[in-house]
Amino acid sequence: MNRRNFLSHLSAGLAAGSIPGIASACTSSARGLRSQDPRSFLDAMGEIRITHSREVLQAVIASGTRAVMVTLTDPKVYGEASLDAMLDDLAAYDRHIAANSDLLIKATSVADIAKAERENKVALLYLIQNSIPLQRDVHRVDMLYSLGLRSIQVTYNYQNLMGSGCHELGDHGLTVFGREVIARMNEVGMLIDTSHANMRTMAETIRASKQPTIISHTGCQAVHSHIRNTSDENLRLLAEHGGVVGVCQIRPFLTAVNSEDNVAAYFDHIEHAIKVAGIDHVCIGSDRDHRVIHNTDEELRILLEEEGSQLKAADWPLYMPKLNGPGRMAVIWDGLGKRGLSEDEREKVMHGNLWRIWQQVIG
Repeated sequence: MNRRNFLSHLSAGLAAGSIPGIASACTSSARGLRSQDPRSFLDAMGEIRITHSREVLQAVIASGTRAVMVTLTDPKVYGEASLDAMLDDLAAYDRHIAANSDLLIKATSVADIAKAERENKVALLYLIQNSIPLQRDVHRVDMLYSLGLRSIQVTYNYQNLMGSGCHELGDHGLTVFGREVIARMNEVGMLIDTSHANMRTMAETIRASKQPTIISHTGCQAVHSHIRNTSDENLRLLAEHGGVVGVCQIRPFLTAVNSEDNVAAYFDHIEHAIKVAGIDHVCIGSDRDHRVIHNTDEELRILLEEEGSQLKAADWPLYMPKLNGPGRMAVIWDGLGKRGLSEDEREKVMHGNLWRIWQQVIG
């Protein structure tokens, strides 16, 4: 049986309820004990690539990072090719984790994250940053869940079958199919991510979901005007529905200041998000590679090749120098303390809030 036939068979079986475990997964999920170590950090969306060396992984572990939601496949791939690319990436990540099982854990529940904390490893959760691989088949939600995915982003910048992205023309919102996917994700226990959506699609998704949703990587529009940032109105709405916002570390989203000492802007966004959404609804969503990025022409060339027309050379570097590399989690912990956050408040932002929504939605 070839891959396409296998997927059709799997999707049909899931729709009919003939594959055991899926229906009960959301109701009988193991609840791992939450770590009491305030230096156990979680990242709502970051980059741990399969090309990272063991030395990089060891540095990430040494930084205190214990779980990262990673993106499978390029969200700019469309049509059926997007599903094939996602399956290839998923298999590659599974192999990478198996080959480095002393450092990495594939996480499908918070119990796996608790295990990573106990064993001094990093748990990787799987996300797709565009719902394109679903095409028009809502039952693919079940299929992706069975393969280990635990989050789907509604849109990526432009219009798709679920809704409208932040770069799209007009002010279109959540579609009928989008509402069907949201309902199914709620049923199986997958976290809905509205990063990259326009404000209308984001708001309608938050309201349509019976479970809390996440904006895993964004900035605050009121602090720095950028098309990828989120309005105060939607930050408040997100909090009212129990959701969490991850403040990203992409420099052009946060500030126009391109200097060695621009990290204050990052803390400005976190402080504003806390002021608007509340201390219980803000987390770290770096959207950054956890290795050290070097400011070279070769790094810029690779990035331009990956991102295409959505990135301009003037946006380089994307990182903030003081947050460049795995040691940034300690920088954030100390920086939030200097901004007046207590240890308990910092623990919420860097661990507790994300743990809570992952536990509530994913299990």
